[in-house]
Parts: sequence; structure tokens; C-alpha cells
Amino acid sequence: MSDQLSNAQPQFLTVGEGEAAREIAMLVRPAQTGNGAPALVWLSGYRSDMSGTKAVELDGLAAELGLACIRLDYSGHGLSGGSFRDGTISRWLEEALAVIRHVAPDRVILVGSSMGGWIALRLAQELARQGGPKLAGMVLIAPAPDFTSELIEPNLKAKERKSLAERGYFEERSQYSPEPNIYTRALIEDGRKNRVLDGIIETGCPVHILQGMKDADVPHAHAMKLVEHLPADDVVLTFIRDGDHRLSRPGDIALLLSAVKGIIRSSTNRQMPT
Repeated sequence: MSDQLSNAQPQFLTVGEGEAAREIAMLVRPAQTGNGAPALVWLSGYRSDMSGTKAVELDGLAAELGLACIRLDYSGHGLSGGSFRDGTISRWLEEALAVIRHVAPDRVILVGSSMGGWIALRLAQELARQGGPKLAGMVLIAPAPDFTSELIEPNLKAKERKSLAERGYFEERSQYSPEPNIYTRALIEDGRKNRVLDGIIETGCPVHILQGMKDADVPHAHAMKLVEHLPADDVVLTFIRDGDHRLSRPGDIALLLSAVKGIIRSSTNRQMPT
């Protein structure tokens, strides 16, 4: 399987026009011929990319089961072009939607980590509104919908508010990278337009949420709040008592792959390997 993974070459798709055009990198694993199962779509978190542990493990599962798998880097991330500071939820959503429409699978299972969970929920809304691949299920890992308005804005310090007003952004030390996290005024303002926790979210598909209870970035109460906004769907919420935000340990990965297999089983009505 490692050879199958390492030989994958990124493709590039131009999204946007004029000055807004940017080259979006994607890794697309085709399904085995005749496989009618949904394609897996990986949606990374803020400042993460498609070569992270969970993304690679998901692609490995797709290889094992003969499924299609679509991964992409948002603009300003990984191998994609564009500036990170230009990034907003609307912009990254546009890119994810463009990649999915370009590959054009019949059905998809969205697997979103952290901010990718927010993108997944907005994708569900846009696919329902605009048409496109049918949503067969979602697996959300430490999902962070509305994190700009729910988790960042209420906790802004005076110096951060001043920096946003005067410079248009503020920086915050990252525990995952030597480079600081950068949050722009554009990201925060655009986040308000993409809120999903302000009414009923109708995905029309089964949803499995994995959430660590020792997550320092997205408190587990946030996952519980999300469930309250998904009353019409078949929702499973799995708490990992000692889990952090990344959920990348071997045991966490096993839970992720098991959750994805469960969604695949429910969408295909046939037994998949366990």
C-alpha cells in the first residue's frame, strides 16, 4: 500500500478568475472499476494539509477497499497557490466545491477535521442548494464550525482587537508550528456569513463526530452544541476521554477508520471488511 500512496502525483485546478485565480493542488485516487461505493473526500483543518497523518490514513483505507479518495490543499496551504492571508471560509469552501465538481463522483463521504468540519457542513448546504454529488455521509473530527464567532471573537484580548483594527490581523502562538497562527479581519467577518450554528442543519445523511475531551482548541461542549443543530440526521457522537485536538494517535486513527467504514456500510447496504 505504501507504493500506491507514494506514487500519487498532485493535480492542479485553477479556481477563481482574474486576480482571485489560484492553483489548487489535489490528490485523486480513482475507484476500482465497477465499485459503486461513495468517494471519500478529505477536508483539512486550519493550516493543515492533505499530507497529514489522518489524510494519508484515509487514503490508505480507500486503497485497501478500492474506493475513490479526493484530497486537496486550500489556497495558502500545502502545495496550493494563493496567499494564506487571503483565506476565508467562503474562499476555501469555493475551492473544495470546485475540486469535488471537477472530479465529479456520484456520491461522496465528507471527512472533515477541525475547520474542515465547518467546510464539510457548508458543503452539505451548498450541494443541497446547487446540486452535485449526493452526500452519503460525514465523519467530523474535532469539528470547529463557526470557530471564528464562537471560539475566537468572544475571547479576543484588547491588544488583539487593536491589532485587528489597525493591522487587519492578529497573531497567536501555535503549539503545532514555530510559525504563529494568523487570524485576519477578513476571515472573522466572512466567518459570520458562513455560520451554521444559527439554525437547523440538514445534511440528509448519517454523521459521526469524533471529539477529544482534552481538546485545548475546540472544547467538547462545542461538539455537543453541534449535535443540537443536527436533530433530523442519524448522528453518532464519540467522545475520546484522553483525546487532544489532533486525534492522530494510533488508537484515534483506528476510531476514525472504523467510523468511516461504518458510514460506508450504511451507504452501500453491503458488508465491508472490518
